[in-house]
Amino acid sequence: MLKYTKCLFLLSVFVFLASGKLSAQLQKGQLIDGIAAVIGDEIVLESDIEDQANYAKQQGANVGDKCDFMESILNNKLLIYEAKKDTLIENRAAAIKEMAGNKYNQILGQFPDEKTMLAAYKFRTSYEMKTAIEKIDSDNYYGQQKYARITEKADVTPNEVTDFYNQFKYQLPNVKDEVTLSKISIYPKISAAHKKEIIDKLNKIKQDIKAGESFENQARIYSEDEGSAAVGGLYKNINMGQMVKPFEAAALNLQEGDLSDPVESEFGYHLIQLVKRNGKKYDARHILIKSTPNAEEITAAKKELDSIRTLILEKKISFKDAAYKFSDDKSNKYSAGIMTNNQDGSDKLEKLGLDPTISYQIAGLKKNDITEPFQQEDQQKRKMISIVQVNDVIDAHQLDLSTDYERVKEMALNKKKNEIVEKWVNAKIPSIFISIDNKYKDCKFHSNWQKGTVVTTN
Repeated sequence: MLKYTKCLFLLSVFVFLASGKLSAQLQKGQLIDGIAAVIGDEIVLESDIEDQANYAKQQGANVGDKCDFMESILNNKLLIYEAKKDTLIENRAAAIKEMAGNKYNQILGQFPDEKTMLAAYKFRTSYEMKTAIEKIDSDNYYGQQKYARITEKADVTPNEVTDFYNQFKYQLPNVKDEVTLSKISIYPKISAAHKKEIIDKLNKIKQDIKAGESFENQARIYSEDEGSAAVGGLYKNINMGQMVKPFEAAALNLQEGDLSDPVESEFGYHLIQLVKRNGKKYDARHILIKSTPNAEEITAAKKELDSIRTLILEKKISFKDAAYKFSDDKSNKYSAGIMTNNQDGSDKLEKLGLDPTISYQIAGLKKNDITEPFQQEDQQKRKMISIVQVNDVIDAHQLDLSTDYERVKEMALNKKKNEIVEKWVNAKIPSIFISIDNKYKDCKFHSNWQKGTVVTTN
């Protein structure tokens, strides 16, 4: 990769770093064992560098040069340090702390119990892991916000894009095989008999709880909510507006300890117990039985979507209008059903990166072809039936200014942004306390880190 494309700042690394590793009080001018660097009051542990390097390698990044990688971490820590002092950057400490708790519960739902999860992630306690998640999310937020503030006015002219392309055109990466796709998805409708079956099951569980069974044990046995079943269905410190409306309305109409009747939401049916309410926050337990469609309901949905497909093929309605009118997928319902790239927001999708189900369905299709209805799952693992239209097929090729202008422009802009931030970093270094371990003394950093207040160990 070109040097200009190398990300200077680790703004989205998500690895778990144990915050409990540091127990001694740090004094200016002193580095204790295990600390690689200090930027202001931001600390870089040697274990942080190792963990982040391992994670970056797993993501396909080249981290062979330890000095380049170390400098990217130093740059990011400087951004974070300055962001926390910037009054124009919103302090989101409370929201980040709350989200850390939610992420913890989501991860916990993937393991049979808390002990197994903590061992897998190498944490001693739940507090340590929650604190680590919070620290990483906080660093990501402040680093990204400061980077955006510094580069908010950056732009490139058409001439700059052309100059960039002419300078680097023989080094630009190849574009892999791509497609542009549109999708219509619908959720199978649950029959009245099936709904009654689910409601009857929850009412039986409710009766058992009233007869003496504990809500927690019943949730562990019956709840289909992966994020809370393992902890007895418990969600703590829920902010008003955080849960789906039917859930929240039912929970907040209860007295502490009371049970709701079965409540329907987009996720299924809930039996809810209000545990505690404190101002605008509350704790609640729930047991979720998902509205998982049966074979008959799935077949009916396929027939419905096949009829929509026929209307499109007969040109009685456009795919765009059909997506708006019929699709249940809110992520692209209002954008002609077009599927977008999560990384850059464009409509170009690498074939190798497609969901395997979609990749299989479009295999062999040409431009404007539409798949037969097929079954897949959404992000919440709910079954849905979809059809996909192939809008374009783009063969692998070398980036070219005439066909890939927007991509080249984005690269040129990123290069300019990085240069702006590098200049900003050099201007900040002399006024900030910096302490770097002696093992990095021979590094040839791009920025003037060695001109800061550098203290090294022997």
